[in-house]
Amino acid sequence: MGRLTGRAAVVTGGALGIGGATARRLAEEGARVLIADVEMDAASANVDAIAQAGGSATAMRADVSRASDIEAMIGRAVRELGRLDILVNNAVSSALWGGDNEIEDISESDFDAGMGILVKAHFLAAKGAAAHMRAAGGGSIVNISSVHGMFGAPGALIYETGKHAVIGITRQLCTELGPSGIRVNAICPGHIVTERGRETWDGNPSGLKFFEDQYPIRRVGRPLDIANAVVFLCSDEASFITGHALVVDGGLTAQLQENLAVRQARYIQRNPNTRLPY
Repeated sequence: MGRLTGRAAVVTGGALGIGGATARRLAEEGARVLIADVEMDAASANVDAIAQAGGSATAMRADVSRASDIEAMIGRAVRELGRLDILVNNAVSSALWGGDNEIEDISESDFDAGMGILVKAHFLAAKGAAAHMRAAGGGSIVNISSVHGMFGAPGALIYETGKHAVIGITRQLCTELGPSGIRVNAICPGHIVTERGRETWDGNPSGLKFFEDQYPIRRVGRPLDIANAVVFLCSDEASFITGHALVVDGGLTAQLQENLAVRQARYIQRNPNTRLPY
C-alpha cells in the first residue's frame, strides 16, 4: 500500500521534467494520475513507463493558457478517476524564462500571456478542483514556484514576477480552502536538470561544474528531488502543512551572496577554461 493509494491526481506539464517525475512518483505511491500536457508523444511515453512499473495513468492534451482546456482537464479527471484529491500545477512555457529583456522591450501582450500561464492557470485549476476536493473530503494542491519566486534575476521580469505570484496565490488559497480540508502549498526548486536541460549541459560540462559549485551540496537538482517533495506534501505525513513555500534547492538560497561571489571568483581563477552558462 502506497502513501497515496486510492487517490486521484492531476499533474499539469506531466510529460517531462519535474512534472514527468512527479507523475511517476505519485503513481508509485498508489495514486491514479491524469497527465495534462501539450506534448502528447512524451506524455504517452510517460503513461507507458508508469504502466510498466505497475501504476495507473492516462494522458490528455491540455494547454493551461486556455481556460477551456483547464475546465476539460478537471472534468475528465473526475469522470475517469471518479474523484479528485491532488492537483499539481507545474506547467510552464520555456519561452518565459531566459533572455536579457529590459522592461522597455516587454510588450503588454507578452506580460499578459506570461501571467496567464504562470498565475491565472493556477487560479483556474484550483477553482475547478475545489468543489471536487470538497466532495472527496479534502485534498492537496501543490504549486511549483521557484527560487526565482523569492529573489530577482535581471532580464526575466515576467518569469520572476509570475513565480513570486505563485507563492502569493498559494498562501491566499490556503486561507480560502483550508476550512474545506484542502491544503495548498508551493515548492521552490533550485536549478533542476531535466531531460532538455541535460542536452544543454552535455554541450557545456565546464559550465555545469561551475553551476554545481554554487550549491552547498555541490550538485544541482534532479526532477526526482522535486517529485519526492510533492509526494510528501500530498501525503498524510504533511497533514498540518499548508500555505508553505518549501524550498528544495540544495542550500542555494541559504548562503550569503557576497561570500558566494568571492568563492565563484576563486573558482574561475582555478578553472580559467570554464565556459560560463550565461
